Amino acid sequence: MKKAIFVLGSVLLIAGCRREQPPAHSEQELETISVTNWTDKTELFMEYQPLAPSAKRRFAIHFTDLATFKPLTKGTVTVALKQEGAAPQTFATEAPLRPGIFGVDVQPARPGAYSMSVSLAAPGLSDTHEVGEVRVYASEREIPPAAGEPAEEQITFLKEQQWTLEFATAVAATRSMRESVVVTGDVRPRSGGEVEVTAPVTGRLAASGQLPVIGTAVSQGDTLATVAPLTPAPADRPSLEFGVSQAKTALDLSRRDLARAERLLAAGAIAARRVEEARAVEATAAAQLKAAEQRLEQYETSRRADGPAAGASAFNVRAPISGVVAEVAAIPGANVNQGDRLFRIVAVDRVYIAANVPEAEMPRLSRLTGAEVEIAGIARPIPAGRMISRASLVDPRSRTLSVLFEVANPGRTLAIGQSVSARLFLSGTVGAIAVPESAIVDDGGRPVVFIQREGEAFVRRPVKLGIREGNLVQIAEGLQGGERIVTKGAYLIRLAALSSQIPAHGHVH
Repeated sequence: MKKAIFVLGSVLLIAGCRREQPPAHSEQELETISVTNWTDKTELFMEYQPLAPSAKRRFAIHFTDLATFKPLTKGTVTVALKQEGAAPQTFATEAPLRPGIFGVDVQPARPGAYSMSVSLAAPGLSDTHEVGEVRVYASEREIPPAAGEPAEEQITFLKEQQWTLEFATAVAATRSMRESVVVTGDVRPRSGGEVEVTAPVTGRLAASGQLPVIGTAVSQGDTLATVAPLTPAPADRPSLEFGVSQAKTALDLSRRDLARAERLLAAGAIAARRVEEARAVEATAAAQLKAAEQRLEQYETSRRADGPAAGASAFNVRAPISGVVAEVAAIPGANVNQGDRLFRIVAVDRVYIAANVPEAEMPRLSRLTGAEVEIAGIARPIPAGRMISRASLVDPRSRTLSVLFEVANPGRTLAIGQSVSARLFLSGTVGAIAVPESAIVDDGGRPVVFIQREGEAFVRRPVKLGIREGNLVQIAEGLQGGERIVTKGAYLIRLAALSSQIPAHGHVH
């Protein structure tokens, strides 16, 4: 909203300069002659009054660099008047009065018909515009009165506005475009891109730590949750503590037996084999004690429902693929059975687009060559990859069949389940006048383009749109090849058309 207000304010407030007044002795208002010409390098927009040897005329010459659509800030501009059999008369200025605007004083030596050219010599850029024939009147009395308003309603948008704002134009040209058909579609997970994560064992989910929520991005191998298995057999704390005490007593006895056997071996009273047997009994008793302590620790972990204690057995539930968490059924601290679903993960790096083709379009599918996805709010369509499959059955409710395409989705522009438009390209091509999508403006529900008639004069043209390809749109009706249209800043022209205030027309130099 703020941007729109700023743009509208710019359209209303940028003041045009006032034209020089005609000489005081003139009894009529002189016509202003406007000349607009384009080359591949520059745009020339020039305003001047009819020429006569008795008066010096100031030419207001505007030069726009078509590579940037910005004004030329340096350079020499020369106006040349040529007659057959006579030396050219030239008039020049070595610098602009201000960026883009050059003031050249022209006063021909004699009346007659001339051919006029305007040349520019600037750093890194030189260009010449052949303006055509111009008449030099013998006296100002011969100059005809100013013509009336143009028959076609025109929108004024000054060069100072064009240079300040984002603005560009281009010539409407005929292009070869592929035939296409637009259908509805939806985004689906790719094959192998959707998995359910289940509990690996029966146990209790750890209450400590935060489980991923829906929409969380995870990578393959990331820990999603921890399951503490329940004790393998029903037991209570006293019996587990008794087992630990029993194991400690057995270990203590085995260690005393081992020490006695080592003393007897040193005295030569027993064979070395008896010492090895005592060591084996001691190692077994140590292992039994460790197992009894772990059973007691596992019991405590299951009872508390928090994270597993150090040394306690636990199972980390990990993400089998990279993607986004689509469902969460896990509850911290809850008991789960082996195989219970905890999470659903969907890969979004590549997705499938199901294009729902009406059965009336089925015969054209034999010429299907590719597709792209169009999403509201996104300027450029997303190219589709390879076609995965084409259904042979028509849905009895929607009377459509599905065509699946794989689409790369690195920026997660497409969301699973999202409704989109799919443009299906066919093998045939048509020659059509096509313009960039940015040239089309919605004007009260009707598409229009703005044509540049002169340097500062534009007209609105309603058009009928046809097929699309990339960011190009076919103009089926309303536009002819060779007409110059606004490709950037068309909405600014529309704002200027809506304004009740017209900027002052002309420039002082």
